Amino acid sequence: MRKVVDVRSAKRGTGHLIVGSVTLRFDERHRRRFRMKDDNGEDFLLDLPKPVLLADRDRLILEQGGAIEVKAAVEAVADLHTNGAAASARLAWHIGNRHTPVHVLPNGALRILDDHVLVDLAKRHGAWIRRHEAPFSPEPGAYVGGNGHSQGAAHTHDSGNEAPHRDVH
Repeated sequence: MRKVVDVRSAKRGTGHLIVGSVTLRFDERHRRRFRMKDDNGEDFLLDLPKPVLLADRDRLILEQGGAIEVKAAVEAVADLHTNGAAASARLAWHIGNRHTPVHVLPNGALRILDDHVLVDLAKRHGAWIRRHEAPFSPEPGAYVGGNGHSQGAAHTHDSGNEAPHRDVH
């Protein structure tokens, strides 16, 4: 069986020959060790030293040589549009306060996985919404190392009035 032993960011590029692709939803792209099938139905084993959040166009480097390209699957999303930077920043704060992954689009709109509660919140803050299907590639933020968080990490907030909002890890 083919074995993936490393990941190369699409931004860094790679000299490895692409020998296949794998199309994954956002919730399938945070992995360490997992048996998978590429888009042609051929098995491979993802076997990394630590969990990695895979991004669209990342390369999975095979132990035997070559690479499998990651493709972000088309998913039900909601694009949240606002009137200007201040409204967009305010909306991003409210969404981020709910620990929701956000994909910032080139035009400044915010893309989330379609969720009626968050769409209603966005509407209450003056956003107009475009629901459709598209790839979802959120900002890595707390989902990658360097800031003490990892996806699925224990995370709570104080509920009392004695202290401001505080993360407990």
